[in-house]
Amino acid sequence: VLLNPPRAGLAPAVVAALRERPPRRLLYVSCDPATLARAVGRLTGAFRLTRVQPFDLFPQTAHVETVAELVAEPCATT
Repeated sequence: VLLNPPRAGLAPAVVAALRERPPRRLLYVSCDPATLARAVGRLTGAFRLTRVQPFDLFPQTAHVETVAELVAEPCATT
């Protein structure tokens, strides 16, 4: 599943749905590292963060895009 939420981050209903029926893998694209960190925290237990890669698409600004890979924990998909 590819997620690219608005700057405010994932809606609580989306987090709940992902925890209830976790896909094997998530790719989360974020324009705000703080909301990415918050979402990863909310998904902990159902998913494990495996990779994070920042991209400086807007040089000489404070903005950074980040792509994170999360994989479902084994007990979450059974």
